[in-house]
Amino acid sequence: MKAELMLQKRCRSTLLRGLRGLNTKSCVVTRSSSSQAQGNNRVALRSRGKKLVTRAVAEPATDVAESKAEEKEARPVYPLTAIVGQEEMKLALCLNVIDPKIGGVMIMGDRGTGKSTTVRALVDILPEIEIVANDPFNSSPDDRELMGPEVTEKFNSGESLDKSYMRVPMIDLPLGATEDRVCGSIDIERALTGGVKAFEPGLLAKANRGLLYVDEVNLLDDHLVDVMLDSAASGWNTVEREGISISHPARFILVGSGNPEEGELRPQLLDRFGMHAEIRTVKDPELRGKIVEERARFDEEPAKFRQEYTTPQTAIKDRLEAARKLLKEVTVSRDIRVKISEMCSQLDVDGLRGDIVTNRAAKSIAAFEGRTEVTEDDVGRICVLCLRHRLRKDPLETIDSGDKVKETFLEVFGIEEE
Repeated sequence: MKAELMLQKRCRSTLLRGLRGLNTKSCVVTRSSSSQAQGNNRVALRSRGKKLVTRAVAEPATDVAESKAEEKEARPVYPLTAIVGQEEMKLALCLNVIDPKIGGVMIMGDRGTGKSTTVRALVDILPEIEIVANDPFNSSPDDRELMGPEVTEKFNSGESLDKSYMRVPMIDLPLGATEDRVCGSIDIERALTGGVKAFEPGLLAKANRGLLYVDEVNLLDDHLVDVMLDSAASGWNTVEREGISISHPARFILVGSGNPEEGELRPQLLDRFGMHAEIRTVKDPELRGKIVEERARFDEEPAKFRQEYTTPQTAIKDRLEAARKLLKEVTVSRDIRVKISEMCSQLDVDGLRGDIVTNRAAKSIAAFEGRTEVTEDDVGRICVLCLRHRLRKDPLETIDSGDKVKETFLEVFGIEEE
């Protein structure tokens, strides 16, 4: 009787969780069908004695079709090249697209300054990547560090991998997301009936090799922040639930936005962002008027408005793809490397993450402009983005506006301020 009650509870919880493809009739157990419950119970007991296989569940074909239909019906995205001003934010985002190892960007600024609009505008210009077909982790067919567990087994056994291309994924992490949805969950019904521990990938799996965007990141629950920190630091997500363990790659560009009036981030999370962009409200009346006019035109006829920016959108996309290819050829002289480290040392930056990110960002901006050698001017343009948020020692302090970083840069590189 106890076993029957336990089975009923499991089935009811499975129904409430709303797993895809679940046949509700197979989980309904009534008191009158005791023989059927005993039979299912014996199957469950026998399954404990045999080896259970952990598998990841890919998205069903019906869900893929639904998602494509939703994309067509979704609200149109404002073109990145149509955004007036906010050059610092746009530069930081483009540099992260060129070199994802920079580590993402944190965008803080006043409300209504276009932070979310700018980040979501990246969708149109993201390049394509090569993936293993029908793999839920966006696995790379060549790089073993970016392969999911099933693709790794096939690769080690010498099996051929079907390849395809997809645009770099951009995943939104809502504030109300649960830990199961972020990390992934287990399909209990498959484990009971088929003896297979099926893993349904979460948002971290979908964001692998892409961007994970968190709007109002400073309001995110602490336990979700801890999950993101762990994955961002290691590049892997490990799920330990209900007797199973599965690890999959979760390398993503972490992009966050928020309003500093609603609270600052913890220093541990802030340090995980490679760059920090500050956005201020435009004060020029002429510029404000132009922004309002452009937005009004987009709201009235979004398709026509987007068509006007087809050429500049294609140009920036081609420029980013060319920069990604050129990045491997870009070099930084030893003299500039030493001066970057001296600047970080004088600013009392903890650890070496600031040095590494500044070097990477300098190489990215050189590639973005079609050059193969980093100059002092390149360092000056990105040093504030890379270092301003690493100066705060006390959580109660405010983030430096960038003046201290700029002054130290001019001093170390021996440049006179104009």
